[in-house]
Amino acid sequence: MAWGSQSFATFLILCPTSFFLGVLFSLFPYDYPILWTAAPSLPEAFTALENHLLTLHASPPLIPRILHIVIATGLLGFLFKLYKPSESNMLFDGASLVLYMIAIIVYVTNIVKGLRVVSSGDYGLAELVEGEVVMGAKAGVDTEGVKGIGREDSLRVLSASHTILALVLVGVLVLQAGQWYAERKERQEMERLRKEKAEKGKGPVGTRAQVEKKKKF
Repeated sequence: MAWGSQSFATFLILCPTSFFLGVLFSLFPYDYPILWTAAPSLPEAFTALENHLLTLHASPPLIPRILHIVIATGLLGFLFKLYKPSESNMLFDGASLVLYMIAIIVYVTNIVKGLRVVSSGDYGLAELVEGEVVMGAKAGVDTEGVKGIGREDSLRVLSASHTILALVLVGVLVLQAGQWYAERKERQEMERLRKEKAEKGKGPVGTRAQVEKKKKF
């Protein structure tokens, strides 16, 4: 793939990744008092996070659509870079795609599901498979003994999921930066070898010209 196409594809990967890191950073003030302080978490911290998540989940449909378009843009960038891949693409972009897919899986299984639980307020239901407790109750199955995690633990899981997402996305940026550095060093090495080859090619010609000049005198 041409270098210009590579740069554009990298741009399609870096922009969504950086966008999501910005979104996660905006959640950090809510996650910090729950996960990252030695002191016991105050009830106000859980309430603040819960209210923020409720606002996010109640946002207009346009907001999640934009989010999903940005996710698809990152996948499109990987598709461009992995079309007729080089060894560098297979190594760095392949690993970046794996991390990106892990982030999508965490988003779908933890974040989306967690937002639904927060919005419904059914923290006590153990929905390991979405809807299994509710459907069991509707079918007449005894679900009294099924217990789920409580409100505070559910919010901690969501906060931990934000941290996991941030680490995975930082990994994507590190791999893309590593690919840029490796390709830059490769181009510099190829340029050095080209110059050395050119200098060696000029050497014998110059020597023969000097010998012929000496013979004339």
